[in-house]
Amino acid sequence: MRALGALIAAAAFSAAAVAQTYPAKPVRMVVPFAAGGAVDTVARALGQKLGDSWKQPVLVDNRPGAGGNIAADTVAKAPADGYTLLITTQGFAISPGLYKKLPFDAVRDFAPVTQLTSSYLVLVCSPQLPSQSIRELIALARSKPGTINYGSTGTGAPPHLLGEVLKSAAGIDMLHVPYKGDAPLTQALLAGEVQVAFMPLAGVLPHIKSGRLRALGVSGKERSAELPDVPTFREAGLPFEFTGWLGIFAPAGVPRELAAQLQREIAKAIVAPGLLERWSAWGYEPVGNTPEDFAARLAADMAMYAKVIREARIRAD
Repeated sequence: MRALGALIAAAAFSAAAVAQTYPAKPVRMVVPFAAGGAVDTVARALGQKLGDSWKQPVLVDNRPGAGGNIAADTVAKAPADGYTLLITTQGFAISPGLYKKLPFDAVRDFAPVTQLTSSYLVLVCSPQLPSQSIRELIALARSKPGTINYGSTGTGAPPHLLGEVLKSAAGIDMLHVPYKGDAPLTQALLAGEVQVAFMPLAGVLPHIKSGRLRALGVSGKERSAELPDVPTFREAGLPFEFTGWLGIFAPAGVPRELAAQLQREIAKAIVAPGLLERWSAWGYEPVGNTPEDFAARLAADMAMYAKVIREARIRAD
């Protein structure tokens, strides 16, 4: 018993020592989407803020593809020392219900660190489409079934699921076209390859303001402060809402003291001057909750999305 107590004490001391000296080298933040998109923008801004505080660089590593699973698998297989982190969307909670087989286990292979933000999506369309509102889009889609293309950041990703919810709620038929992230999807919208898409506000707000894209509705409970004239879907007569998240994960096995330290420092960074005032323009609200609270949110979302996917009969490509 004395020997066992000594081992436990030594392990606790070692974990505490790691937390006290962290970070002693650059930290890698893995992003599941291409450079230039909404998540990449947040990762670089957060990385800069953390790097200034830590006196160590935060290196953004873009690993797009497979609905975020390539990036997640990269982190799952990394050492559990806090030097490789995953920043991802609620798509992470969708994958277990979407794919029959994953190279990782979303629960066993990861340690939730914190929910960075809460967010909504905005439905945008190309100005080439005559629709000026959600109602007009629905009327057009009903008059020309299957002729309107809607884009997403991948099969089963939140923009895809919301597109399917819109189709079901409005009784319309649109063709789904997946892309590998926000940036290529935005370019497809601007080029007219797809006519509509649900998008994070960060990547499309400049194009909405310039008139290159038109905002039709927001998925949150309330209107966006950045788009006060754009209605919610409930205001437009469609009874659905969607609030997503960005979150930080570490590989499973990271010391609890280090995960708690990361959460505290990230929570401090996201409300610091220079970052706090940018969230609204990006379509996010800062959260920064504890690892335990984020783990509970993850479990609830995994159950909810599995139900939606099952009922909509969505299958990964």
